[in-house]
Amino acid sequence: MTPPPRLTIPMAELEAVLERAKAGPLNDADYATLKAALATLGYLTALLEDRTTTLQRLRHLLFGARTETTRAVLPPAPAADDRTAAAEPAAAATTAAPPAAKRPGHGRNGVHAYAGATQIQVPHATAHAGDRCPGCQKGKLYPQREPAVLVRVVGQAPLGATVYTLERFRCNLCGEVFTAAPPAGVGAEKYDASAGSMLALLKYGSGLPFHRLAQLQGSLGIPVPAATQWEIVAEVAGTLQPAYTELIRQAAQGEVLHNDDTHATILTVARGPTDEGSPTETATRTGTFTSGIVATTEGREIACFFTGHQHAGENLADVLRQRAATRGPPIQMCDALARNVPEAFEVILANCLAHARRQFVEIAPAFPDACRRVLETLREVYRHDATAKAEGLTPAARLALHQERSEPLMAQLYDWLTTQIAERQVEPNSGLGKAIAYLRKHWEPLTRFLHVAGAPLDNNVAERALKKAILHRKNALFYRTERGAHVADLFMSLIYTCQRNGADPFHYLTALQTHAAALAAAPQDWLPWTYCDTLARSEATPGSSTL
Repeated sequence: MTPPPRLTIPMAELEAVLERAKAGPLNDADYATLKAALATLGYLTALLEDRTTTLQRLRHLLFGARTETTRAVLPPAPAADDRTAAAEPAAAATTAAPPAAKRPGHGRNGVHAYAGATQIQVPHATAHAGDRCPGCQKGKLYPQREPAVLVRVVGQAPLGATVYTLERFRCNLCGEVFTAAPPAGVGAEKYDASAGSMLALLKYGSGLPFHRLAQLQGSLGIPVPAATQWEIVAEVAGTLQPAYTELIRQAAQGEVLHNDDTHATILTVARGPTDEGSPTETATRTGTFTSGIVATTEGREIACFFTGHQHAGENLADVLRQRAATRGPPIQMCDALARNVPEAFEVILANCLAHARRQFVEIAPAFPDACRRVLETLREVYRHDATAKAEGLTPAARLALHQERSEPLMAQLYDWLTTQIAERQVEPNSGLGKAIAYLRKHWEPLTRFLHVAGAPLDNNVAERALKKAILHRKNALFYRTERGAHVADLFMSLIYTCQRNGADPFHYLTALQTHAAALAAAPQDWLPWTYCDTLARSEATPGSSTL
């Protein structure tokens, strides 16, 4: 059911409406109030009949999702003299961080943010450097270091078009037709490289479905049917396949690999396995997933997406098969699901501390005192990690900082967790008991950051990457074929990697198409962080030309 619009109607007002209804006919305002109340009742009934609806989800649907910060999750802290002994270690571990200063500015973009805008130099009509000042007639004019700037933004269609009307002549005797030559640089293709880049960026970077873009283009007088859009991006994907393959190879060499997956739907394989004759587990698995793998190496993030029957751990195993034999096992960050771990490869497993924390966030209203102990301890740990990031510490220095400041906190927390279970202060089957059991069961991989340099605290990097796939699923709902899923994986990988490394995805995709032959010959030179240098060398080489 579609949720009704949110209205706040006090019970006293509803009771007054009922009294007026009893006395006589309802007016328009009373009718609207009762209609909203009945719609809400019907919506709640439908939600409660759904077996998948939890109380937490019901709260989110009715009142909106709340932030999971410790301050928002927990009730106000008790006074200092009433604070329980369980909360003392976390509170006394370190001094509270000062409140963040409000960032300056008004929220609007400055002129330097318009890097893709057309730049036009406007000279002064009468004044020149060295001229006598027209105001005081005494001084001389000199140019200012910072010119005055004006920004003017215009609306235009995502895909533009130019119609060239070529004049033609026909001989009245022999019938030969003479047509004017098109202008130089027009090209032979109806859709150039920039059209493919824009379509891919809108569809797989911004989640705009083909049919919506077709409606937009049609209303602007430049029709591009959805089927035509697919043909364009599918052809471009074939051209860019070497870059995607090289991106996967580069990700395999990463120092830290984050992975996770989310549900996906492929219509042609939704009702059966991809290969009924294969005896493997994936041959009988009917579910389809999009796995996101983000590798961090040398300060860069490389994102790779894979959609199909395989889980995140199986896709990670395929990536690690391309890892150089000379490199040691990487650090793998994921949640505690067994399907996220590659069985055939050795990794230094680290589990997501945010997942363990969320277990206590969800039960905080029922167990505020116990959850305060855990959440405040983890808050201090995250503050130490933020300090290491702000100071630009090396992985070794970050590890030393955590061992000095965070390890005592985590040791005290583990002792407290053990005491709760050993002394039977917590019912094992309660929400708190299950949250404590999860934390204790996975304690070693959850605290990997205390023992291995470079180990992250959580898997938020992969969670953010998967938002690309989730945005596409929210708008387009499904992939029609496995080929369509692969095209989406390719473009999402290239676009998101560009965004994480400060590259312009539109310019990058266009450059790869324009230099398709060079890309196929040396894909390592056409990655988001290397292609600009490659373009500069190509332009500086005598005789080089755009392919």
